[in-house]
Amino acid sequence: MIPLTRHGVEGLVDTYMSKEDKIYSTQEIIDSGVVPRLKGFRVKPGKVSDSIFGGRFSYTDKSTGKIVEYENPPLETTEGTPLRIMIRTQRISTHDINRGEIPFKDQILATNHNYMRRMLSSAIGTSQFEVDGLRDSSIVVAAENLTQIPFENVLRAYMAKSSTSTSLYQHFIKGGREFCGHALPDNLITNGPLPYIMDTPSTKSEEHDESISPEKLFKMGICTLQQYVQIRNSSVFAFGMVSQFLRERGLIAVDTKTEHGINRKGEIVSQDEIWTMDSSRFWLLNEYNDQMRRLSAGKIKELDPRSYSKEFARGFSKGDQGYTDEQRIQIAVRYFEGIQHLLGKRFEPDMRSNEERVVSGIEKIVKQLLA
Repeated sequence: MIPLTRHGVEGLVDTYMSKEDKIYSTQEIIDSGVVPRLKGFRVKPGKVSDSIFGGRFSYTDKSTGKIVEYENPPLETTEGTPLRIMIRTQRISTHDINRGEIPFKDQILATNHNYMRRMLSSAIGTSQFEVDGLRDSSIVVAAENLTQIPFENVLRAYMAKSSTSTSLYQHFIKGGREFCGHALPDNLITNGPLPYIMDTPSTKSEEHDESISPEKLFKMGICTLQQYVQIRNSSVFAFGMVSQFLRERGLIAVDTKTEHGINRKGEIVSQDEIWTMDSSRFWLLNEYNDQMRRLSAGKIKELDPRSYSKEFARGFSKGDQGYTDEQRIQIAVRYFEGIQHLLGKRFEPDMRSNEERVVSGIEKIVKQLLA
């Protein structure tokens, strides 16, 4: 099937946006009682995904700044495994600010994640359950509710230009020559390769993340040396698998971040997004190689490769403003182009309403997995 052209994608996005009405929050859907098994459960909201699970938890209410504490009833599978139901949204966040909603972003990233998850599960494990009847583009995910190892596992093969304060790039241009325990050579160039794949972990926070050395993770009690070594080594191996796959697709694996936790069996496995365009960067290989040749010949001053990642959206960010409709369309088109290039085929979105897709997914999970 021929991939959708830019014009075709713009038409789909225009059609979607013309029909936009109120999008009910996950909490409103649960409170409605349309899924009786979850009536009374409190949803934990995230920057991009919402979660439903049993037990105590807390989060910061963005509208009031207050910490909300809550305890849900137990939520377990028929086999007694604690369950976490995650709902991807179309929200997009940059610089820790919610910029609005991007049409089809939730479905595109779900498809992206599921493809990469299956490719890499032998290397980094997975907490996710397979549920009959759920499409790869399903925005509802069923996973084991892991004991989280609370840091972001960030791996970098290039010094990607970034406006994010925790990035290696921002640290380097401000004169830093040591980053997360790695000595940085003076001859690094913007968007150029690093000497090797660098592990640069980041603390995980609802407010602001911070890049730190592995040794600080140990001192802070976030993880043990043994846990970190396992996560780093398996992730570097996965990085190699992805790099080879992407080169066959004409793309470069630039960087990525994953999160991990401990499952019921005591195993460390990945959780949440794996190698998506929000958690990773992909560059066009041919364009990058051409720019490298032109840079060496002095014909350009800086590498500026075409990127399939959230960095494209960050370029539109101003202060605490949300994105305009025109910017939302441009970002949606880039996500479409990215998933079609990554998978090498046409992406067909589910055109049902958000509420229909959420309820349908949750109902399948409840029917197949819950006690």
